[in-house]
Amino acid sequence: MLHSVFSPQDVKGLKIDELIHLASEIRSFLIDSLAQTGGHLAPNLGIVELTLALHKLFDLPKDEIVWDVGHQVYVHKLLTGRRHRFDSLRQYGGLSGFSNRDESIYDSFTTGHGGTSISSAFGKACARDLVGGKEHHIAVIGDGAMTEGMALEAINHIGHTQTRLIIILNDNGMSIAPNVGGYSRYFDRVRNEPMFRSGKEYLTHLVKGIPNYGDRMYHLMSKMKDSFKYLLTPGVIFEELGLRYVGPVDGHNISELLEVLNEVKAYNRPVLLHVKTIKGKGFLPAEDTSCKGAKWHGGGPFDKHTGKFIATGDQRLTYSQIFGNKLIEMAQTDLSLCAITAAMPDGTGLSQYANRFPDRFFDVAMAEQHGVTFAAGLASKGLKPFVAIYSTFLQRAYDQIIHDVCLQKLPVRLCLDRGGLVGADGPTHHGVFDYAYLRCLPDLLFMSPRNQSEFNGMLELMQAYDSGPSAIRYPRGNSPENLPDGTVPLAIGRADKLLAGGDITIVAIGTMVSQAISVAQSLKTDFSISASVIDARFVKPLDEKLILDEVKQSQHIVTIEEGTVTGGFGSCVLEALSRNGSYPKTLVLGIPDQFVTHGDIQKLYQHIGLDVPSLVKTISTWYLRKDA
Repeated sequence: MLHSVFSPQDVKGLKIDELIHLASEIRSFLIDSLAQTGGHLAPNLGIVELTLALHKLFDLPKDEIVWDVGHQVYVHKLLTGRRHRFDSLRQYGGLSGFSNRDESIYDSFTTGHGGTSISSAFGKACARDLVGGKEHHIAVIGDGAMTEGMALEAINHIGHTQTRLIIILNDNGMSIAPNVGGYSRYFDRVRNEPMFRSGKEYLTHLVKGIPNYGDRMYHLMSKMKDSFKYLLTPGVIFEELGLRYVGPVDGHNISELLEVLNEVKAYNRPVLLHVKTIKGKGFLPAEDTSCKGAKWHGGGPFDKHTGKFIATGDQRLTYSQIFGNKLIEMAQTDLSLCAITAAMPDGTGLSQYANRFPDRFFDVAMAEQHGVTFAAGLASKGLKPFVAIYSTFLQRAYDQIIHDVCLQKLPVRLCLDRGGLVGADGPTHHGVFDYAYLRCLPDLLFMSPRNQSEFNGMLELMQAYDSGPSAIRYPRGNSPENLPDGTVPLAIGRADKLLAGGDITIVAIGTMVSQAISVAQSLKTDFSISASVIDARFVKPLDEKLILDEVKQSQHIVTIEEGTVTGGFGSCVLEALSRNGSYPKTLVLGIPDQFVTHGDIQKLYQHIGLDVPSLVKTISTWYLRKDA
């Protein structure tokens, strides 16, 4: 049946039993397909019936759905003519793993970060009303994303305007790892209530069930309906904010979903439909609600029969694992050391730390802004908070970094995981702007390691550094093995000269140090160009003396970074040269002024010219030009 579905129109005529059969086919297809490509399996297995119901009842693309985060859109993509491209999912040139406006007219809004759906759908609904439109706008948001301040800010605004809008809360009790916090406990309580579509239905059931007096009490209370309704309605928090609350309903019962959605469509006010689902439904390993099940949120290829991921063959520790291990080592003797993450204990390598030191571990949920200012509060009382957040998500807390951390010179340790290109997750997740957005902040110590040894040394330096805030940026993946551990001791603002050469000075940082060494070797072998290589180590403070000494001889300088060239590390070097009256020939290489697509990192390097052959060609051509 799935093979005959090419658009939502092909779903509209299906009967209930056919929809149930189609749901089963979709789950089988997803398990088979993602076993080969990898991807976000569990979120999509949990939303099959809801997605089918939405495509049957609403008129897409006229009616528009905004999928929060966007990692749960695989079923939507299957129903909108993209099934034939699933073998290219998250691969270079292939299907995006998220909702993407450039990919399909059915993707109404590009998403990748949490908490954006309600605001964007609300904006669309207001635009509709201003031009006299009639279409529906729907935001589908998971319970984990409801802890994002942006989502609650939007709900507060919607309650004031009373704009017609449908918000669907996909409540599976999980974000990536199990949810934490007060909102999570609230939803857990509501999830355990019987399924009623409204506060009135819930109240009727509750009161009429009282022996002997139930009917008489209900008759009396019906005359005082608002007071008791708000006291007992499971979704009272949303009702108080001005939304019509409906639910919770069974997100895997297509008949019930269709019936309730039909009712919700008729409301001329904002409504929140609370849908209870099982993340990973239909694949037992992915249904595991413990932290072990979190790996099925998104992962690589796997054996669908054993439920085990296919090993890559690389046994090296990832930077995230190195980070977690080092923090455990330091925390054993430093009782002031704390670790903070935003709903990513596994992804940031902190799960074992959380088990060892639960009193000094804080998962703030999907609330990066709060997490950074919370860390500032800890630091103000003499503790040493290490805040581990993906680079792309730390962007959300930029004001807090400036106002609450740097302005007060508080020794918060910012640990930016996934710095640089991240691969398959693409432009919403690449961490390529951090060199630019952090290096401009006063009093911030900012560094990036080339390998495991340097990473551990930098973490120790951060532990000891109490004079102000510090930040370290490290990539996804493993530490390279072909690099020296360090020719000079690690000291603040001290770079490391790895290769000597008189023609060109190459200054690289982080992941690009390995590339720079290979480039220098190729330049020597293929073009007889002698290049020195400096591992800058520190973006701030920059080792200006070493760089100036080198360019006095070479008069040619190249900077290489896995970050945006617009205002990034290369700009930092150029500013230092200008400030010191040094004007050698310069070449700044890094991420171009564009958003980089998804795909294998090595292919992305080729795409933007950061692979070794491309770098050698670019640098040799530049150096050998007559005007160079």
